[in-house]
Amino acid sequence: MRLRHTVQAPASQTLSRRVMLLVTGAAFLGPARAGDAVRDLLVRGAAVIAFRHALAPGTFDPEGFRLDDCRTQRNLSDEGREQARRIGAWFRAQGLAPARVRSSPWCRCIDTANLAFGRADAWGALASPRGSDEAGKPQRMAELRAALAQVPADRFEAWVTHQFVLQDLAGTPTQSGEALVLKAGGAGGVQVLARAVLH
Repeated sequence: MRLRHTVQAPASQTLSRRVMLLVTGAAFLGPARAGDAVRDLLVRGAAVIAFRHALAPGTFDPEGFRLDDCRTQRNLSDEGREQARRIGAWFRAQGLAPARVRSSPWCRCIDTANLAFGRADAWGALASPRGSDEAGKPQRMAELRAALAQVPADRFEAWVTHQFVLQDLAGTPTQSGEALVLKAGGAGGVQVLARAVLH
């Protein structure tokens, strides 16, 4: 298990500065303390832990893929399925359970959520922009920000989605199975409170 903890940079700073803070913040907390920090953020509530789906080798989906047929999509590998199970094991070890688990309708996201948490509500707002209506992306981002702002103070949610969605929402790249702890910021913004690799 590898965990990284960070603080949010002021909104006036550039994206590259915020990403640099995310990386350099890792030097100040060991894995145990970072794990405690992530757990404490989730217990405090009003947050979402948003995952990029677990390892699914390849790039994009095959031509002509269909959302109603997993056989036509890029799917989790055996290693990706193990990653998802280890994510779930971390949550159980911490005694944490999300109030709601939401997932992109893509099979690799649904499978990640089901293997980690045993449940998932498919949600179009988390859908990949590759294969979705590109014109609808601003509306999906607005829906995600609104949902983030509505998470109650004593609860947290888990979302499973794609790299492009997290990049657009939080402004930072993620690796397979990596999580960002997110909270609503001022003026409809999004704060990245921590990032974690829990597998």
